[in-house]
Amino acid sequence: MRTTTPHQHSPHAHGPTAHPHADAIQAQVLDLDAKVMADHVDAVIEWMPVRSAPTRIVDLGAGTGAGTFALLHAFPDAVVTAVDSSAEHLELLRDRARRDGLDDRIRTLQVDLDAADWPDLGRPDLVWASASMHHLADPDRALRTVRDALGDKGLFVVLELSGLPRFLSPDTPEGRPGLEERCHAALEPSTSARMPHRGSDWAPKLTAAGLEVAAHLALDVAIDSTENEAIGPYALAALTGLRRAGAELLPAEDLAALDELLDTTSPHSILSRSDLTLRTTRLVWAARRPDTDEADEADEADEADEADEADEADEADEADDPFSPAAEAANCERVLGSRRHGLDSAV
Repeated sequence: MRTTTPHQHSPHAHGPTAHPHADAIQAQVLDLDAKVMADHVDAVIEWMPVRSAPTRIVDLGAGTGAGTFALLHAFPDAVVTAVDSSAEHLELLRDRARRDGLDDRIRTLQVDLDAADWPDLGRPDLVWASASMHHLADPDRALRTVRDALGDKGLFVVLELSGLPRFLSPDTPEGRPGLEERCHAALEPSTSARMPHRGSDWAPKLTAAGLEVAAHLALDVAIDSTENEAIGPYALAALTGLRRAGAELLPAEDLAALDELLDTTSPHSILSRSDLTLRTTRLVWAARRPDTDEADEADEADEADEADEADEADEADEADDPFSPAAEAANCERVLGSRRHGLDSAV
């Protein structure tokens, strides 16, 4: 596995789902992404600047549970509330929890994260949102809701993709080089219209929601198919999605080239290629509520500094005023001192 820096995540939707079949396809993509990115998820969890091991965790946009199970294994005393809009995804998550003997540590909630009112999430120590925020129509409202729910020492971790993952090199396939990039370019306008917040810098949004960004991580990932057997199936699922979405947008030659790659019975199938490389960039922000104790100490220090400055200003004013008590006392001392030294100076 090659990475220029350590990292994590998975591309999935968390708003209302359009069709059960699409839900099933997306579940497959999520599971494949989890297999490929497992080490990077663990690296992000280890990197998180938590002040103590969290025991109450919320996974926003949990999907089929990649983040949920990684967090449960990293924090054995924790209970996770997995939140998603898809009933099918949550059922798959519960099935796995039962198989792994973890169902007593998981609570699931089916919630549209764009809804104005969320159910009570408790007072979590950690809120984890992996590739879910960019799907929201109003992420700013969701960020404020998370801010209000967080415990005083709680942490909010946002993981996002800078763009969809790539698998093919620029000179492939041989008959239509650059195919993958042309597909993404053709779909970009509609994708941006549906998900305008994808690729955003979330630091200003977190700050505007009343949170302080504690740390930021940019992870460039490159994993060869020879290093992970799930890369081929992941590429097949991803390009199948591109083919479906680009049916009315791509030229016939590109559609034919995609069909050949997606034909698993063909010797030119993407599953037969040994030159696939998953390339993706995952961005992570960790934020928390402002520390009340530190803020109070800072305010007290500022007030003390202001009081000292005011005293100094008053002393300076008194020194400039010949009729101030300080000036009179100084003059008396001067006169008495002069007399003690035998000088006859008038007051």
